[in-house]
Amino acid sequence: MPRLFTALEIPRDAALSLSLLRGGLPGARWIDVENYHITLRFIGDVEGHVADEIANALDRVRRPSFPLTLSGVGAFGGKKPHAVWAGVTASPDLQGLQAEIERICQRLGLPPDPRKFTPHVTLARLRNSSPAQVAHYLSARGNFAAMPFRVGRFVLMSSRDSIGGGPYIVEEAWPLVGADARAAERPEDDAMPRILP
Repeated sequence: MPRLFTALEIPRDAALSLSLLRGGLPGARWIDVENYHITLRFIGDVEGHVADEIANALDRVRRPSFPLTLSGVGAFGGKKPHAVWAGVTASPDLQGLQAEIERICQRLGLPPDPRKFTPHVTLARLRNSSPAQVAHYLSARGNFAAMPFRVGRFVLMSSRDSIGGGPYIVEEAWPLVGADARAAERPEDDAMPRILP
């Protein structure tokens, strides 16, 4: 059974900017560029009929397309860092979309997500990286900022059991209101290709 989550994809130009942050941190297992995304709501392992109910409910989301900017870097884990990430500039549109998806999931009986929504793109998972090494990595890259991009759709993604970090597969996609057809369809020249199982 695949693990499901809703997400925003990262377009090619922003993904290339993120890829420049790779390297320089001992113990880091870098996420493949084509697997960069912003998780909106982790759903987890669910039965097929529940996945269908979630997809049907997400069909009713009517939110506007919006601009988004990736900026800054950080780490999760405090004294035992386990991941480094790129941040997202505050966006009321992003917060509204995530909150609506969270409400839909709870209405369908999924437990509330216990973690506060912190929009980010995971860059690497860490194993035995010291806090000092992570602090040095972050301080050297603290001024990171990518060019803004327009979010034209959100997706339901799946991941198979693996060590983490992909491959991720887009199971279904929903365009946002006002997104042009190119952004909503994500043609090859506009988005990173996906790795199929």
